[in-house]
Amino acid sequence: MSLPIILVPHPHVRVDPKVLGGSPFVEGSKVPVRRLWAFYKNGASVETLLRRFPKLGAAQVLDALAFALDNPEVMEADIAREQALLKQSGLRPTPGVTPQRQTTFSFEPDRED
Repeated sequence: MSLPIILVPHPHVRVDPKVLGGSPFVEGSKVPVRRLWAFYKNGASVETLLRRFPKLGAAQVLDALAFALDNPEVMEADIAREQALLKQSGLRPTPGVTPQRQTTFSFEPDRED
């Protein structure tokens, strides 16, 4: 599933079909914007995000959140795509439980036949 066109680009957010299957991510890392956005929407402060992702600077975190606010269709589609991959793999997040390992997905670019 392709993501919508990014209407408002941001300097610290990149999209590369070879990285995270084209999901927007913070430049210089492989942190998907959807992850920061989900934490923030669930009540995490910017300070908490900076502690949780110590390799990211304040400008990167704030720009990623601004990207999410400026491109809601992209965020909704990216989160829906992640949920579909979780469902397809038989995994589902459990509320209130922190996963003990990182789940790896094989994001492959959409093929046009």
